[in-house]
Amino acid sequence: MNMIAGEKPALIWALRLSVVLLVGLWLFPTLGLLVSSFRTSDQIATSGWWRAMFPSEQNLTLRTDPPSTQMQEGDLYVIEGRLFAEGTSSEISAWGTSAREPAAYDPGTSAELRRGGTLTVAADGAYRLESVEEISGKRGPRVFVTATVPPEFTLENYETVLISGNSTDNMAKAFFNTLTVTIPATIIPILVAAFAAYALAWMEFPGRALLVAAIVGLLVVPLQLALIPLLKFHNEIGIGKGYIGVWMAHTGFGLPLAIYLLRNYMVGIPRDIIENARVDGATDFMIFVRIILPLSFPALASFAIFQFLWTWNDLLVAMVFLIDATGETTVMTKQIVELLGTRGGNWEILATSAFVSIAVPLAVFFAMQKYLVRGLLAGSVK
Repeated sequence: MNMIAGEKPALIWALRLSVVLLVGLWLFPTLGLLVSSFRTSDQIATSGWWRAMFPSEQNLTLRTDPPSTQMQEGDLYVIEGRLFAEGTSSEISAWGTSAREPAAYDPGTSAELRRGGTLTVAADGAYRLESVEEISGKRGPRVFVTATVPPEFTLENYETVLISGNSTDNMAKAFFNTLTVTIPATIIPILVAAFAAYALAWMEFPGRALLVAAIVGLLVVPLQLALIPLLKFHNEIGIGKGYIGVWMAHTGFGLPLAIYLLRNYMVGIPRDIIENARVDGATDFMIFVRIILPLSFPALASFAIFQFLWTWNDLLVAMVFLIDATGETTVMTKQIVELLGTRGGNWEILATSAFVSIAVPLAVFFAMQKYLVRGLLAGSVK
């Protein structure tokens, strides 16, 4: 008998397909952000990230060399050069001298310029500008080309976002602001919840069952209901908008889940271990520090993942309790919102900023994901 009793092959295959679908829905957008963060704006505008390794056809606006480079050949003034940088293997399929007709001429043909002179552009980007009169001006004429451009990857997007960008583009300060919010807002509720969970799991006192029921009830309360009253309370006690206020807010909103999760795990620890420690003279604090905390690491890591991801990706709580008009405490989520408003056409900057914002949560998740399922299932089965 090959099949285990009660096992349904159709259900198992449906479960596996669902898992593959969920992994694909998560993986492909993330991979797309990563690839797009290394591409130029022109390539992003002309082809999808899945074609990043293949040549793409682009409409480019280029210029010839300035008139200061012209040379006289007999009765003609000539400027010769290449529209593309040296080493570039782009191929022009059509070109023009006006934005209205960017594909008016084929490679190798000549066109009369409005300011006088004749321009000839070859398929490899080589050009020759001739004029019977001396060419004047500070810049060369514009040339509109339709060209097949090889794939190109660059680190300039990351340089702009992390190092050299202006106040809107640069994410470095917002990155450290987000770390300043996230690390304490993850550690504080874990410390408080661990003590509370131990008391609710292993200490006898009146009203313990009511406290557990109240904590379960708080899990379903929307945090939006508490934002304004809590902000007024913060202003009354003098912490207002700042890091302390946002730490306390994240701690309050995260405590119910933390206590519930850790208590369920601690209840599953064998009672004999606790009783033997008490017989040996250990106090509750010693039991908690030396026995409960090491054994509860999977549950602690599981909640740490959730709390870290929530606070790192949070915008609402940061907008209410932290960010002010100076912008000195702007977090990454708020910075990306500003990029969407001010640099909506710079997809390479948006993609890079978005990937920078998810890189740290990805690293935290993959580093601690082996504890996630163990911590979530704690207390659900015996």
